[in-house]
Amino acid sequence: MKILQFCNKPPLPAIDGGTIGMYSISEGLANNGCSIKVLTTYSDKHPLKVDILPKEYVEKTKIEGVFVDLRIRILDALWCVFAAQSYVVKRFVNEQMQKLLAKTLKAEDFDVVQIESIMLAPYIPIIRKYSKAKITFHCPNVEHLIWQRMAKTEHNIFKKWYLKNTAMNLRAYELGHINDFDAVFPMTDIDARYFTNNGCKRLCVGIPIGFDNIEKLPDVIEEEHSVFHIGSMNWQPNEQGIKWFLSNVWPLIHKELPHIKAYFAGRNMSMAMKNGEWDNVNMVGEVDDSILFMSGKKIMVVPLLSGSGIRVKILEAMSIGKAVVATSIAAEGIMYEDGKNILIANTPEEFVDAIMKLDKDADYCKQVGENAYKLIRERYDTNYIGAELLKYYNKLLEK
Repeated sequence: MKILQFCNKPPLPAIDGGTIGMYSISEGLANNGCSIKVLTTYSDKHPLKVDILPKEYVEKTKIEGVFVDLRIRILDALWCVFAAQSYVVKRFVNEQMQKLLAKTLKAEDFDVVQIESIMLAPYIPIIRKYSKAKITFHCPNVEHLIWQRMAKTEHNIFKKWYLKNTAMNLRAYELGHINDFDAVFPMTDIDARYFTNNGCKRLCVGIPIGFDNIEKLPDVIEEEHSVFHIGSMNWQPNEQGIKWFLSNVWPLIHKELPHIKAYFAGRNMSMAMKNGEWDNVNMVGEVDDSILFMSGKKIMVVPLLSGSGIRVKILEAMSIGKAVVATSIAAEGIMYEDGKNILIANTPEEFVDAIMKLDKDADYCKQVGENAYKLIRERYDTNYIGAELLKYYNKLLEK
């Protein structure tokens, strides 16, 4: 089967949840015999540097990209709010990408065009014009729910107004175009049910992310009394959650466990966060190797207050046997059992109780990590998930 993977950012390097998700699903499909071609938009935030990508990947995918300027322009953003248009989507419309997409489709026949973001839905008419391929939506999250949840937890009046209106316009676009695809494959069953309950008439099935051959590094010494978080800090829900944690949770933890240390890592951390001063808190910033960083720490904390889809970094930490404490929103879509392979905490007090339990009971902490490892190995294998998606693709092509 020949698949054109159409991405909103380069799948490699796999530096965040979105890129890991795109890369893992295409690897799963390729390992099941599919031929993958990659087209992608890229930006200053997510550049495309073909010369540093693995040669095998470049040869296999023949990856090509077009630069899009995603810098936010205040006047354009405000105009879209009042015009009831989605500025989030509009920024991705690019004439050069339209030409490259048309050229690619005219030069080669594909069975499936797999779109990786609702931001690329404006390109569907071009795909329909130049190809008979089935168009699928490999959906990382319900985008407008992220903005809705951010609006609910935002205290600044102007920001709250803007986030609320942006979410409303994006919701109208996302749900209004969901049936433009031939099939929709969110990363969670929760998101699949949301789309189905809100007007999606197409095949809509949750297909999780996969992991393959990730192992805890044996020669890395784990710091006994430590908590950590890793995630892209230019993704607003991450920054929002960490600020909440540091303001509302960490003072209570430090009071109860003055010996414990916290480490926060991630790309594009703001200077305000880097220069902030909290007792026993280390703002690490970007790290070269996320597995190396996580392997050296004990307990992962994921205090997301908004978001949608599945948090890939949680799965990545679980895949190397880490105990994770996360909010219900952060763990949404993961096939977890609270208290067995993850601990759920939604209030400052619940975070404190969970972290104290894991820190003081080393055997329990180890058991939670082992149960997490088993979950990933049994339910999130890359090749198995690729095979499952391929079954649905074959059924689509039979119609």
